[in-house]
Amino acid sequence: MIKKSLKWLGWIVLTLVVIISIFLIYVTAVDYKPPAQIQLQTNNNNGNELKQGDPVTVTTFNIGYAGLDQGQDFFMDGGTLSRSSSREQTEENLSSIRNILKETGSNLYLLQEVDVDSSRSYHINEVDELSNLLPEYSSTFALNYKVPWVPVPVLRPMGSVESGLLTLSTFLSTSHTRFDLPGKEGWPVQQMELDRAFIASRFPVDNGKELVLINLHLSAFDKGGEIRKQQLEFLANYIKEETEKGSYLIMGGDWNHALPGTVPNHFTSQQEWPKWLQNFPETFSAEGFQWANDPTIPSVRTLDIPYQKGVNFLAVIDGFLVSPNIEIVSVKGHDLSFKNSDHNPVTGSFILK
Repeated sequence: MIKKSLKWLGWIVLTLVVIISIFLIYVTAVDYKPPAQIQLQTNNNNGNELKQGDPVTVTTFNIGYAGLDQGQDFFMDGGTLSRSSSREQTEENLSSIRNILKETGSNLYLLQEVDVDSSRSYHINEVDELSNLLPEYSSTFALNYKVPWVPVPVLRPMGSVESGLLTLSTFLSTSHTRFDLPGKEGWPVQQMELDRAFIASRFPVDNGKELVLINLHLSAFDKGGEIRKQQLEFLANYIKEETEKGSYLIMGGDWNHALPGTVPNHFTSQQEWPKWLQNFPETFSAEGFQWANDPTIPSVRTLDIPYQKGVNFLAVIDGFLVSPNIEIVSVKGHDLSFKNSDHNPVTGSFILK
């Protein structure tokens, strides 16, 4: 009887090994491998030309695939969940996010974690939803997460993911380029991870120059922030090239660092500093560039537990870095109590000198 049980156990283990091997071969074969640069399509590019001296408002918002509302945690951050709680809740979150964008009324929006066709957001095309609900804006989308199946957590896996960055604009643009960021996790983790990138959008200015708008989302859970260091080095080189051209630069998004000029411990919390959060490195070099953040309003919460005011660790990781030829008029974090996303949006007002 014992020999028979051991034989069956052996067959079960062998079957599992074969299934896992076939799965790893499959995800490796179909792994999304974007080139270094991709020219992106822009829809509804009918905006006005940018004018030197006129205020330009930009809002950055990581919408958390409209699934990371107040009641959610996330397995990568120490929680247990990997999907939105329901299709209805996802639709409610997305509707509220749309209303927030409408009320903010910015010229430009930099959105991260916008799903196209993902199990975690019930296959709602959030890019189409937001683009259609904001018809006066042009829209440009770039993939940064495309995986046929993420098998964890085991009991309720994340499943298929197709997601990325969305830039919305009321200004006429000339091009939008997806730049692949360096630094990858090892095999097979990378096959189920994001392919980090940024969108560089170019807008002509009436003085003959260009505004280069960057929509970015850096890595988060890389040990010791080593991959983030590579990504920031790439950005520093990109900044240098554009500065030499005399371009205006506004770089915004989810930096996944505690940004300069902000003090996370300033916010009331019962939790310790999370392991994934790094201070922005002092070695980063961008001469004359200025940070535009709101240190008084947290832009992100921890996701190991649902949101509880005064309990979750809070920080400012969303904001803007702008070139010396841009005047910062104001920066405002929107305190939405993380009702529909694990992030709060941030709006900056700028003038091109």
